[in-house]
Amino acid sequence: MKPGKTGLARIVAAGGYSVKGLKAAYQHEAAFRQECWLLVVLLPIVLIWDISLLAKALLMITMVLVLIVELFNSAIEAVVDRIGPEFHELSGRAKDIGSAGVMLALVLCGITWLLVFLDWLN
Repeated sequence: MKPGKTGLARIVAAGGYSVKGLKAAYQHEAAFRQECWLLVVLLPIVLIWDISLLAKALLMITMVLVLIVELFNSAIEAVVDRIGPEFHELSGRAKDIGSAGVMLALVLCGITWLLVFLDWLN
């Protein structure tokens, strides 16, 4: 068993690490910043839009999912870059797969917004 904090102290420390990770992502990752600002713009629209609570939840979930996937992609890129700057097929593959995950999350978000909007028009 590895030594360290336990109980509530561990939970508080983990929360601190998470906040540190969010700050680092915002500071060092342009895509994460752009997606955060997109959330800031779109969230008020979701909150005031006259749609069902389920539709509001779906829109918010997909927007936050984009941020989550972007965080994982950025973590993969950081680890790959830490290994070394030289090209390696597996390093490129890892980065491409992470990027594909972000793209799919963005497509899912866009499709969800489109479907909610089309439903709202009817």
